[in-house]
Amino acid sequence: MSLKDLVTQVTADGSVSALEVEELKKAVLADGTVDREEADALFEVNTACSENPENAPEWETFFVDAVSSHILADGNVDEEEATYLIGKIEGDGKVDKAERALLANLKAKAKSIHPSLLSRMTSLGL
Repeated sequence: MSLKDLVTQVTADGSVSALEVEELKKAVLADGTVDREEADALFEVNTACSENPENAPEWETFFVDAVSSHILADGNVDEEEATYLIGKIEGDGKVDKAERALLANLKAKAKSIHPSLLSRMTSLGL
């Protein structure tokens, strides 16, 4: 099944099960890296399933780890990556729990973060 088809299947009911997290991991990490298309797919799932109490706890961990891996491939969050993250995170008008966890993880692990993203983090109390 293609990643696009998998995302459609996962988002159909608005929640992410543990089995679906495993399927997403297999699809996204098949080549050992997370590319932009895969990060986009994970943001799509997160937006569709955001804050659903029925989401498997593994979802947030996988989302944070996978997107962080993509963004921090060189250890830094540059201007282009900051713009990408701001657009994805603020695109639906809210910053959910998984997105806050992503930002906190990036802040803890990045060698440097572009000022535009740092200011957003500060405004969120991170």
